[in-house]
Amino acid sequence: MRAELVTTLKRKATELIAEVDRDKQPILITHRGLPAAYLVDTETFELQQRRIEILEAIARGERALAEGKTRTHDEVERRFEKWRK
Repeated sequence: MRAELVTTLKRKATELIAEVDRDKQPILITHRGLPAAYLVDTETFELQQRRIEILEAIARGERALAEGKTRTHDEVERRFEKWRK
């Protein structure tokens, strides 16, 4: 992964944004020699956020299952019937 100084970002923001959007490759922004941020295209960022939401939902479901917080098939059917009306 490519890294750029924060001063480079300040000077060439438009170019770097266009590059990230075109290449779909993030750029690590460093400040005083340390990682400070990633410059990522919006499509990739939104996809990553959606994946995180899905993984969190799966984890909630697994916790509920482990805690015995489950419903029968009939209970789920009844809830969906109410929701569809």
